[in-house]
Amino acid sequence: MIDRLKALFRHNDEQAEAGPDVVQLAVASLFVKAAELDGDFGSEERSLIAKLLSGHYGMAEAEAAKLIERASHRVGASVEMYGLTRDIKNALDHGERIDLMEMLWQVAYADGVLHEYEANLMRRLAGLLYVTDQESGEARKRAQSALGLLE
Repeated sequence: MIDRLKALFRHNDEQAEAGPDVVQLAVASLFVKAAELDGDFGSEERSLIAKLLSGHYGMAEAEAAKLIERASHRVGASVEMYGLTRDIKNALDHGERIDLMEMLWQVAYADGVLHEYEANLMRRLAGLLYVTDQESGEARKRAQSALGLLE
């Protein structure tokens, strides 16, 4: 119980210090969560997440690496998904949330295989982000294509 309270206070402290990048930290946390679900958060996944963050937010690689570290600590503190997705849902419009789903699918497929836990997470995230199954499925195909997994 005490650990949960400490994690909650750490989460609130991170939000307070994060300032305008609360959404960036929430997005990076979802990427890390998706990457860790198969039990292996390898260099391929870490590199892809850095590339996605750099490309989407226009940040330098070093800045993306720091954001990934912050996100890893946040995910390690077992932050629940609802808070992360609520911040994102409130900040992004529908099209941006679909784009986010596509990036999340890329992270889930970074190692070339979709683990059943990753698939389950993606279904939950689609619902929490108010993205339809059809939109998520189309984002999934675009992600697979971008990674060269579809022929």
